[in-house]
Amino acid sequence: MQLAAELQTTLSMPISGGLSALTEDLPDRLIQEALSSTNSGSQRRRALPAEVVIWLVIGMSLLRERCIRAVLGHLNLSVGGSTTVTSSAIVQARDRLGEEAMATLFGYTAKQWALSSANERHYHGLAVFGLDGSTLRVHDSLENEVYFGRPKAAKGRGQSGYPQARIVALMALRSHLLFGAAIGPYRTGEQTLAKQLWPLLPLESLVMMDRGFIDYSLFADIMQSGDAHHFLCRAKKNLKWTVLRVLGPGDTLVQIEIPHKARKARPELPEAIVVRAIQYQRQGFQPQMLLTSLIDAASYPAEEIAELYHERWELELGYDEIKTHTLEREETLRSKSPERVRQELWGLFIAYNLVRRQIEKFATAHAIHPLRVSFRATLLLVRNTCICAASGVGSVRKLIDEMNAQMALLVLPERRQRRYARTVKIKMSKYKRNSKRGSARLI
Repeated sequence: MQLAAELQTTLSMPISGGLSALTEDLPDRLIQEALSSTNSGSQRRRALPAEVVIWLVIGMSLLRERCIRAVLGHLNLSVGGSTTVTSSAIVQARDRLGEEAMATLFGYTAKQWALSSANERHYHGLAVFGLDGSTLRVHDSLENEVYFGRPKAAKGRGQSGYPQARIVALMALRSHLLFGAAIGPYRTGEQTLAKQLWPLLPLESLVMMDRGFIDYSLFADIMQSGDAHHFLCRAKKNLKWTVLRVLGPGDTLVQIEIPHKARKARPELPEAIVVRAIQYQRQGFQPQMLLTSLIDAASYPAEEIAELYHERWELELGYDEIKTHTLEREETLRSKSPERVRQELWGLFIAYNLVRRQIEKFATAHAIHPLRVSFRATLLLVRNTCICAASGVGSVRKLIDEMNAQMALLVLPERRQRRYARTVKIKMSKYKRNSKRGSARLI
């Protein structure tokens, strides 16, 4: 009787098919709203209507090891269970959908899940976010090469083997849920992409970044916004300032002049900003200097801030979860045109947030921290449940039951302090990229 009930539940699900295990968090109503707001809905009923294509693009990341047609079949996504959908029909359906609806849907997951999570796990009332950039290889097509460009390889090795897309992400560091993302060609700088994300920062928030994102005009804007927004970053080595007051050992209030070039472009900027400079050193590592707008030493002790800054590394771990686990270390995206690449990336970010959302709910139910729940183990459970749901034996309840049954595998031990410095372990190849693909001879 239980199997029959679950089968009935699966068959009664809307068009999302095998992904019914995830529709509780991303219901059809939201998908329809995203399609309507971007005018991306299907004008007539097709084997691959727009709402199906959205789940297909998400499924491309969840089932990374399968080809796109196999994803369609494994998740039973085509209307009426059609098995005659061709690869060209899938490409045409993706082109009709475009990227805007996927970006809008990702925005929902960010605002509803990441923001609430960051507010719940705050630092002295401040939602904690991290900002950093990365790159992903894209399909080696002429369109992608023209739009995205290739990075230069090491001296004497020519260009890299694949074009690359540059991404900058804003993440809720204490749950790894993505709060914002910007996508651009490789040649676009991380600071340029980051400017798209600053307006997303909510009130009562703290954003942490590396020194490559330092922008003193941006810092001035943050300082002038009062207690609503704060920043924390490493200082550049050649930075000059004027010490105003010593707050404690290695803790000073300093004044930094805004560069003339920035004030010329924006005359309303002040001549200088007052920030807090905190120097600290961990055993076995070089001394570090931090800059922050958290100038109240009583409310925000220097020792806490130094420890807090190391949470910025959680964003790097999030990138690892995306590249190593979700993409199965096959970083080259499948799509052969720039718009489909961006569409695939939004689907990847949604898929990642969906898995992280399941982790968040599981952690809340068992009163543990979300970062102690294994992302890899949860991802595999989500994949298996989605495939089972397409066969009529899975449901949302099935996923929760499996997570509860495998709690011993999902919950990770407490974090240990790092004992060794981070170093590159794999030497890059000395050989040049093969620029004459298809013409190589067997010897």
